[in-house]
Amino acid sequence: MTDTRYSQLDDLSWPLMNKFYRQHQSSMKAVREAQLWVARREEIVAALCLRPVFGGYWLTGLFVDPACREQGIAAQLIAAAVKDVEAPVWLFCHPDLRGFYERRGFTFDPALPQAMAERLSRYARSKPMIAMELAPRTG
Repeated sequence: MTDTRYSQLDDLSWPLMNKFYRQHQSSMKAVREAQLWVARREEIVAALCLRPVFGGYWLTGLFVDPACREQGIAAQLIAAAVKDVEAPVWLFCHPDLRGFYERRGFTFDPALPQAMAERLSRYARSKPMIAMELAPRTG
């Protein structure tokens, strides 16, 4: 199996993430004010954004190349991105993904900051969407 490297993109490399998303016809986009994390083999095979929001971080844009799924890449990328985070990490996902995120330590239906709750409410109008939270590690 090919070695996979997990790293944060530097500020000038954000177009690489958008290129990756476009190559896979994903509507996701790199958020410039976020930490941009990628998994690489020869090329980028997965990406996510960790965006600072009031009181914590919002994990968005998690996408794995379909040819590389079911190999633990998403789990390892999330672990790398949140390793040193000392604040809550929230995400919104389809209800079918709840188990995947729970296995990574996220909990379902957290108390959200007002701005995040409003955003979830808007998103949930057009598609099924739930909120999850990874609490900061203590100690």
